[in-house]
Amino acid sequence: MPVIPAQGIAAASRLDNVRYAIRDLACVADEVTKQGYKVLPLNVGDPLNFDFQTPPHIIEAVYKAMRDGKNGYAPSPGIPDAIEAIRGEAARKGISTVQDVFVTSGVSETVDLCISALVNPGEDILTPKPDYPLYSAVLCKLGIGLNAYDLNEDDAWQPELADIERKLTPRTRGIVLINPNNPTGSLCTREILEQIADIARRHNLIVFSDEIYDKLILPDSNGDITPHIAFGEVAPDVPCVTFGGMSKNYLVPGWRIGWGIVSGEAAAVKTYTEGVHRLLRARLCANHPEQYAIKPALEGPQDHLVEVQRKLRSRRDLTQKWCESTPRVSCVAPRGAFYAYPKIDIPESDEVFVKELIRQKHVMVVHGSGFGQKPGTQHFRIVFLPDEQTLTKAYAGIAEFIRERYGST
Repeated sequence: MPVIPAQGIAAASRLDNVRYAIRDLACVADEVTKQGYKVLPLNVGDPLNFDFQTPPHIIEAVYKAMRDGKNGYAPSPGIPDAIEAIRGEAARKGISTVQDVFVTSGVSETVDLCISALVNPGEDILTPKPDYPLYSAVLCKLGIGLNAYDLNEDDAWQPELADIERKLTPRTRGIVLINPNNPTGSLCTREILEQIADIARRHNLIVFSDEIYDKLILPDSNGDITPHIAFGEVAPDVPCVTFGGMSKNYLVPGWRIGWGIVSGEAAAVKTYTEGVHRLLRARLCANHPEQYAIKPALEGPQDHLVEVQRKLRSRRDLTQKWCESTPRVSCVAPRGAFYAYPKIDIPESDEVFVKELIRQKHVMVVHGSGFGQKPGTQHFRIVFLPDEQTLTKAYAGIAEFIRERYGST
């Protein structure tokens, strides 16, 4: 038999632009680690890597479910107790027109399902810039072109309404909000949400409101906490899917438990919701035993949040003071989640900045270009989850790197 030389199997060309900057830096960190250095990780938003612990009562709920044999398939939309608890959470958020609820394998799957069920070839959705890179990855996977609207750094990273209007086309189907925002830590005002609702009404758009950090709200410079405002509460008539989950608020990112809350007028969302459920059935179900933690998490003690918010406030304040006192660095104070997104005044790309920072000072942050940013600006994202001592050491290393590489003015 003649020997036929093997030919390479190429990946789909639509994946050419798929990037995940948060983890793509791992190869640089591995290079440094192999040289015997320890890298300070300020790149991944996983509280369990630091001094945060999962509430014991929800661990017990999952353990009990496993012992009780809840280890087979679950109903595709989610178990009844979980669905009921999420509906109760929607009511507490002020969402009065809930039409459907479904449980997913983390909010990442919610995003994938909801975009896949909506957008046809040649259509688009508006995503924020900067944004969490999952959104662009899902769109690339589907072969859908990116259509990103700017967040306004000069207005506390609020969505830039005029840019949203400019980016709308006859083929635009929806708008993505990330509130609180990853990577900037910004929080949408009620006025902004109302104006986005008006745009959605006028153009018959659905709104995907990613609210995974809705319980992690931080005080402003006066010490006042502005409560998180759900888009579905502001605009009960507008078709909306609110994304939520347990990963961040309940400190279980590895459990991969998220959900979608569909709201709006029933007739407007009926056909779309049926499409989502076809996809839910096709992938069988989300993690079964972990779903038994949803009800005790949402309806049980919330004591852990007091300590989480205390730690995050202290670490945010430390981060903000460092940004304000470090030459070439400035930052809009984060109001939610556990991210800061400083601007840096440097003569090279922020990707070069973060890679060289890892190599020279062994501190890992994420380049702003990995999330999207206005041309001509440079940023990097900090995860301020570590304790104050660790953060202080990391920030000293970054400041030294900036001074050595770019000068102090």
